[in-house]
Amino acid sequence: MSNPAPVPLSLDPHPTLRAAAFVSEWGQPLSEIDATEVAALLHPDASAPLTRSEETRQAVRDLLRHGGYKPTGRGKPASEYLVKAVDAGKLGGINAAVDCCNVASYHSGLPISVVDLDRGRGPFRAGIAEDGASYVFNASGQEIDVGGLLCLFDAEGPCANAVKDSQRTKTQPETQRTLSLIWGCAGHEEQLERTLAWYRELVARTGGATALVSP
Repeated sequence: MSNPAPVPLSLDPHPTLRAAAFVSEWGQPLSEIDATEVAALLHPDASAPLTRSEETRQAVRDLLRHGGYKPTGRGKPASEYLVKAVDAGKLGGINAAVDCCNVASYHSGLPISVVDLDRGRGPFRAGIAEDGASYVFNASGQEIDVGGLLCLFDAEGPCANAVKDSQRTKTQPETQRTLSLIWGCAGHEEQLERTLAWYRELVARTGGATALVSP
């Protein structure tokens, strides 16, 4: 499989955001891919080249506070939700794209967004959402208020963030192309680079090809 074509992605000025992004492409729908090996890494005792820390957790929360968002309670970063869910044995495999994302996020402590490139519309950018902005984040129609929160935007508006990704651009059984964005923080650049490298390796294990996106 040839390397996928990159997509346009820009970053609004932000004092502490250190993002990394890449495109993944599989030659078949996610529903036809066996990601059992990767999903098995969603376990507290799994061997991983990354270790999350309390310093990283606090840095992520500080990153999200910059625009006025409060990353606590139900609005805490997705990376914190993963730790709680995995450690309680409440999260298993979903599909190759999501499993790779979850494994990398769980072990690194960095939140990661993954969107279906055929459900979103470029160009993409990352920036803080305006007050009053919101979107549906699950199949039940529940909404999240993303005002003041650092988000990934496509041509139709905010579609993902470090807390909850939009239902509109989530992966589906037929998904074959995705855009992943790792929400890294200033002072934790090495963790970001190591997460990026291992995340791409995980995608390769499932048969996917990746290409870096340069914001």
